[in-house]
Amino acid sequence: MLFRNNLSSMARRGVLTLALAPLLAGTAMAQTPWPNAMIKLVVPFPAGGPTDTAARIAGQKLGERLKQTVVIDNRAGASGSIAASQVTKVRPDGYTLMMLATPTLLAPHLIKTSYDPARDFTPVAMVYDLPIVLVVNPRLLPQVTDLKSLIAQAHADKHLNYTSAGTGSFGHLSMELLKQMGGFEMQHVPYKGSSPAIADTIGGQVPAMFADLVAALPHIKAGKLRAIAVGSPERIEVLPQVKTVAEQGFAGYQAVSWGGLVAPPGTPKAVVDRVAAEMKQILDEPETRAKMAGAGAFAHFVPPAQFGQRIAQDYQKWGQVIRDKHIAGD
Repeated sequence: MLFRNNLSSMARRGVLTLALAPLLAGTAMAQTPWPNAMIKLVVPFPAGGPTDTAARIAGQKLGERLKQTVVIDNRAGASGSIAASQVTKVRPDGYTLMMLATPTLLAPHLIKTSYDPARDFTPVAMVYDLPIVLVVNPRLLPQVTDLKSLIAQAHADKHLNYTSAGTGSFGHLSMELLKQMGGFEMQHVPYKGSSPAIADTIGGQVPAMFADLVAALPHIKAGKLRAIAVGSPERIEVLPQVKTVAEQGFAGYQAVSWGGLVAPPGTPKAVVDRVAAEMKQILDEPETRAKMAGAGAFAHFVPPAQFGQRIAQDYQKWGQVIRDKHIAGD
């Protein structure tokens, strides 16, 4: 009788052990310290641009601090929306991050996509700003030295043009917001890319544009372009004499392109907080700041909660400009 009871007890323990095995295994996995494998950093643009360069600088430093390899995965296409859509569906285990940049933020307003940037990512940290500057060709517009004189010229010349890197580009939207706030008109002549737009502004085919600072700065220094305003809320160190748009009578105007790390929805808070803490230290390093500045990206750390607010605010703000101006992507 005792022998049979022991067998019955052993059998029950065996069944209980089998039932608990998946739970015990899951607990063991949950207790495995992160990171213990390679981390993938998705860049939704081709190699070589400011977003890619900033991601490589940040990724290398992050890998060193986490003692794990951070691999850059370039997945270009459709303003970054293809990669962004894929990242929203990745397992949220902390081993996939993405560098979200302004074109990818704005893409759902311009083309058909399957993600909402304000809802479908876990914000981790803003990493950099890309300031833009309003420039004119000094030969075509010798009298235009600030916003007041540009607006006066626009009122006098109903056919005054400006260019940008393309329909729906950040330069396009920045000028449309300025026109809306200033009550003046200029005709948009879109190009396919920043380089040809700047080249034709220098060449005199178009007289003005909002350009990325990194692309325009050498030509400003050479006197081929004249900077008359910057879109950032504060003046830029490399162009201290150029006033902001806000300083020139447009209170509240702010146009700054940026990039920052996001993760798939549901990524553990502990992982997000760890990456954010490391990025703060990384972006405070003079070496990191110098390297990013060399690529035209200005290191700017913003923690997860505030970065999430910035994503939502900019998505709504520029989406409203797109709707008001009936802008559609190419």
